[in-house]
Amino acid sequence: MKVHWTDNALEQLRSIHAYISRSSPLYAKRVVDRLTNRSRQIGDFPHSGRIVPEYEMAQVREVIEGHYRIIYFIKPDQIDVLAVIHGARDIGGNP
Repeated sequence: MKVHWTDNALEQLRSIHAYISRSSPLYAKRVVDRLTNRSRQIGDFPHSGRIVPEYEMAQVREVIEGHYRIIYFIKPDQIDVLAVIHGARDIGGNP
């Protein structure tokens, strides 16, 4: 299934990269690469992620990569990555 990264999720990836780059540009690239590579798992196995506890909707799921939560929405024809957030952050409202 096609995986679409929303503008919000892409901006979060850029912010993660910028933050980590301050101390290690190489590590920043590796982290972002690992996060984006999870698209393959999400695309191949959309229901492999757990239901996001804050929303309790079967279509809103997440996979964990390192310290980050990749939150996505399963549609009939594609998957939208909604957010990439640090696991310690409270998402409180909509992703």
